[in-house]
Amino acid sequence: MSDLLRVLIGRWRDDPGSTYRTWFLWEERLKNFRSIRRGIAQIVAEIEAGTFGNVYKGSSLETIVASIAEQRQIFKGADHAFLWKPKLRIPDIYENQANQQAFGRLLHHCSCCSTEKEIIVGIETIDRLGIKGLGPAVANLLYFLHPTVMPPFNTAIVNGFNAVTGSKVKLGRWDQYLAMRAGMLRLNQNYRDLLSNDLGAIAGFLFDVGCGRFSAPPVLGDNLALDAWLAELSKTREAAKKFEGSIAADREGDRTHTEVQAWLRDLGRALDYEVWIAANDRGRIHDGRMLGAGCLNCLPNSLERMPGAESIRLIDVLWIDPDGARVMAAFEVEHTTSIYSGIIRMLDLALSGLHATDGLFLVAPDAREGEVRAQLQRPAFSRVRDLQVRYLPYGELQKNRDAIARFGTGIKGVQAISRLL
Repeated sequence: MSDLLRVLIGRWRDDPGSTYRTWFLWEERLKNFRSIRRGIAQIVAEIEAGTFGNVYKGSSLETIVASIAEQRQIFKGADHAFLWKPKLRIPDIYENQANQQAFGRLLHHCSCCSTEKEIIVGIETIDRLGIKGLGPAVANLLYFLHPTVMPPFNTAIVNGFNAVTGSKVKLGRWDQYLAMRAGMLRLNQNYRDLLSNDLGAIAGFLFDVGCGRFSAPPVLGDNLALDAWLAELSKTREAAKKFEGSIAADREGDRTHTEVQAWLRDLGRALDYEVWIAANDRGRIHDGRMLGAGCLNCLPNSLERMPGAESIRLIDVLWIDPDGARVMAAFEVEHTTSIYSGIIRMLDLALSGLHATDGLFLVAPDAREGEVRAQLQRPAFSRVRDLQVRYLPYGELQKNRDAIARFGTGIKGVQAISRLL
């Protein structure tokens, strides 16, 4: 089995439509870790202060879970377990104050601890309370706190694990999740050279097996089954056409995102600003050259020393005054995903005091303006509305960027084609 599983993992890594290629190696994935961690901290703070409320809709939990659920196929449906189902009274953390506080303590405990043993103690503590509807789906939050210790969890991952190992792990129970986690760690160790220290890789592999993109190897000794499996494996690309529509849409979104960053890069340089491209986007290719070509290789020292520098480095595009090392404009490009991650990075920049107060822009398709305005009305964004963030539609930027580059000065031209949110 081990040799066959190694063959399968190798095929999975090489498949351009696998979660390894479309999610695990996706540049945006790592950008979301810090913002999701900040969001979890906000949930904890609201629960501790008694301001979290008693509904899911519009809560900080809805915002952060939605931002997780939008991360490609592997987290699709991650919000289902947290949706308030009043007839069933689940999950019982909205109207039961004690359960809500226990949930907050779990998140706080796991945010602060650093060892595997401490995290498991926190899980076992909440499990003993038997909170109705609050099960291992919470592991999708914990993954973003401890990606090398806590794997993601959903039905497809469980199905894939059972198919690969012959186990009978069940959904909805913490003890079953912990048993699966132990098995995933063993698999990850055995095939570490093909996977990663980040458990998202092994979870992605099991997800693709569990949702039918790949089939698990047959039991050794069954030569007919082995031949059939190898034949099926060789035809995976043909059998997976049902996945290709969403994969193509995701890749088109990546290309559009990179193209808009390139527009902003070129416009900023034409206006005589130093330009910073997000640290994990610099190597993307646009029109045959790297996106970061001709841009700053490091942030000015004043920004590098700030507590939020790790987040600021991931802002899509910064225009920096070459004389005063001050950020004159910051742009977050939000093609299809939630604005949450970008807003958190904007907030870190705003708290630094080293940016122009009227130079924060969300850049998105023209049709998303209503959706973005609606998201900003959520209580979770109450602190953000004072930042004077502006909405810059793709269409206005595409239509006016050449004229602004030729005749504009400063950021006035970009302000003129954007709207205050």
